[in-house]
Order: sequence, then C-alpha cells, then structure tokens
Amino acid sequence: MSAEKELEGLAAIVTGSTGNIGRNIAISLAKAGAGVVINGRTSGEVAAEVVKEVEDAGGKAIICLADVTNEEQVQGMIDAAVQEFGRLDLLVNNVGPASSGAVTDITYDEWRHYMATKLDSAFLCIKASIPHLAKNGRGAIINIGASSAHTGNPNRSVDVAAKMGLAGLTGALAVELADQNITVNCVAPGRIQRPGAISAHFQAKPIPAGREGTPEEFAETVRFLCGPNSRYTTGQTLHVNGGWYVSIN
Repeated sequence: MSAEKELEGLAAIVTGSTGNIGRNIAISLAKAGAGVVINGRTSGEVAAEVVKEVEDAGGKAIICLADVTNEEQVQGMIDAAVQEFGRLDLLVNNVGPASSGAVTDITYDEWRHYMATKLDSAFLCIKASIPHLAKNGRGAIINIGASSAHTGNPNRSVDVAAKMGLAGLTGALAVELADQNITVNCVAPGRIQRPGAISAHFQAKPIPAGREGTPEEFAETVRFLCGPNSRYTTGQTLHVNGGWYVSIN
C-alpha cells in the first residue's frame, strides 16, 4: 500500500456526494484507493458526472440514489455498497441542505424536515453501517458539521441545532464504538468556496488566513481522518476555517 493509496481496498459511502463538498470528498477518497458510493436523492445525472470524475482519476464508484431520511432506502444503500465492494469501511455523513429564517417564521414541519435531513439521516446511516464498519477492524465515521454552529448564527436556528447535534453524536459514539475499532469524528467547515456563492459572512467576520478554503482542501482533511494514520483520533470536532473560529472566540 503506497502513501498515495492509503485507502486501497476499502469501501466508502459519502452521502450528499452530488453537492460541492460531497463531490470533492468522494473524489479524494477514490484517489486514495477506496471504492466509493455516490449518493444523492434524485440527481442521477449529476451523480453520473461525479462517477466519471472518479473514474477519470483512476478510482471506482457506483451510484446509489437514496433518501437518507428513509430507513429502508438507507439499508438498501448499505447493501448495495457491500454487494459491489464486498465490504464497508468508511461512512461520511455529508448530506444536509442549508436553511435560513427567523425562528418565529419556521413552521414545525420545516423544522422536522431539516432536522431529519441533517441529523436523523446520520443516525440512520450510522446504525445500518455499524455491523460492516466493525467487521474489518478499522471503520471510520465522519460527520460533516459547521463551524458557525459553534458560535451561534442568526436566522440559522435549524442548522445550528442539527449541526451541534452531530457534534454531540460524534462524541457519544466515539466512546460507544471504540471497542469495535470504529473512529468517529466531526469536521466543521467554515467558509468554503462554492460556485456562485457570495461571501457576506466572510466580509462581516474576516478570516485570519485571508481567504476562503477550497473544497479540495476540506476533502483532504476528511481523507486523513479516514486513513491509517488517524486511528488514535476519535471523538473530535475539527474546525477547517483558516482560523476564523478561534479568532472570534
């Protein structure tokens, strides 16, 4: 196993891997040698584009369209990964669309929808994955959080609640699953470049590094936490934001 292919022979699921960050995580893990399940809910055409990018980079990937708030569909996705790759070692819970609005304007149905998408989905994917992650003695779960969830963020109450929930889930499961050799970590992005994004938050609270991060940089952090050199790192929330979080606390 070369340093460049440190995940050779392993298999990963990246939920929401048709989006900006998820796509780059999937490509990064594939470049490291992992077979990757590309997941979206309905975006089959975009998923096919990601698979092509993975294959062009010398990796292997399959598409599994699944609603990760649906327990049966989650189980189907896990089964598809194991059937294709013969195993499952890495789970990246990345799915979760942004939401905004004053708490007084959010309906309960909207609250439940976003909490299910961001937090319940992680619970369902983790629960279904554990038997496979434990089987080969080096499972890793990465939950994608948000640095702004740890500072408070006006008009983002659902996001903050769900992402802080992921951080809490990370700590609890790191202890619970340690004896099964499963590491559990959370990676919290700050301002990461997105096509067409306007960096109003960047202007309001300057980043010490003087720039936004790239999705490729963020993906490399996830790759490290999936790799063999991070097996003693668990229960952590790692902030990837160019010093933004520490500068305002």
